[in-house]
Amino acid sequence: MREWNQRLVLDLLRGEGVATRPQIARRTGLSKPTVGQALLGLAEAGLVRAVGRQAEGPGRAALRYEADPTAGHVLAVDIGRERLRLAVADLGGNIVSKVDERNRCRSGAALVRAVRELAERVVALAGLAEGQVVTTVVGSPGVTDRRNRAVQLAPNLPGWGRTGLLDELAAVLGPDLLVENDANLAAVGERERGAARGVDDFAYLSVGTGLGLGLVVGGELFRGAHGAAGEIGYLPFAGVAGEAAEHGQMEDAAAARSVLALAERHGLSGMRSARDVFAAARDGDARASLVVREEAARLAYVVASVAAVVDPELVVLGGGVGGNADLLLPSMTESLRRTTPLAPRVVPGELGEDAVLVGAVTTGTAVAREAVFDRRLRAVRASFT
Repeated sequence: MREWNQRLVLDLLRGEGVATRPQIARRTGLSKPTVGQALLGLAEAGLVRAVGRQAEGPGRAALRYEADPTAGHVLAVDIGRERLRLAVADLGGNIVSKVDERNRCRSGAALVRAVRELAERVVALAGLAEGQVVTTVVGSPGVTDRRNRAVQLAPNLPGWGRTGLLDELAAVLGPDLLVENDANLAAVGERERGAARGVDDFAYLSVGTGLGLGLVVGGELFRGAHGAAGEIGYLPFAGVAGEAAEHGQMEDAAAARSVLALAERHGLSGMRSARDVFAAARDGDARASLVVREEAARLAYVVASVAAVVDPELVVLGGGVGGNADLLLPSMTESLRRTTPLAPRVVPGELGEDAVLVGAVTTGTAVAREAVFDRRLRAVRASFT
């Protein structure tokens, strides 16, 4: 019962920020002495701290308490073909350090080494000692294969699908490791702090080097029977020559390299990346604008396919290509109107390149809070035996 009371008080402080003992008692229904005992135990465990006083009428001002966000930390890792982004956050979800480097790795082993080095750097930047990172969450393209301890269906990351990869990551990042699809984490991030706040049924469409979809159904991530829900790069698309088995027909048709292929087809020279094509379209180049319209039509096909199966309230557009929503959405909306009566609202993501990290922090703090609660209180109890 004591632990239940402590958890109730801690959850309230985490949800509301700061409160006095009388306020906690009123909001939880616990007596003031019970709240006092719970706060005492939580303070001894380093889970709450006093943050000044607040007058609540005649007499001495009451102490104000908050959940101590420094009781534990989370390491968030976003592994992409182009960039490696890592951040350390406290239990309040506040990012305290961050690194962002270009991914120059050409093998799985090199990528694991790079992640280890960046992790050590970002933890040091946060001023943390060994053991203060409670949980690590890695966002990666592909699907986690628990049987082979690998990440499958990530062709843009060379060597990433080899057996034992998850164990290699755990060896350099620690055993308290979660590996999740990056589009799934981006969906979590947009729901927590972005364009999908308060929405229980939506899709996050990531368009960049690859093509991915994070699905939230009934307020929960939907992964499917094998974790491959949202691998929309493998949707069939008649406009792609050949089978495109490795990346998938739809990914070959709508990801970043397809933008360059369309530019070449329309005689648009000097384009080194999809970013260049969108920049040319913004500058009024007619051929670049035509490429953007064709890309938008292909993405509308993806959204129409998802809408017919899942019926989302909202589709959030993100990723390196998807970040050009200002150019894509008018043509996407027009194509959807012509294609299907089931067209959901499509909006730009609000978190940009941080969407995966925010989702990883959100996921990691939920796990770390439980772990810290159990460990800290167990340590306090052990000190009295």
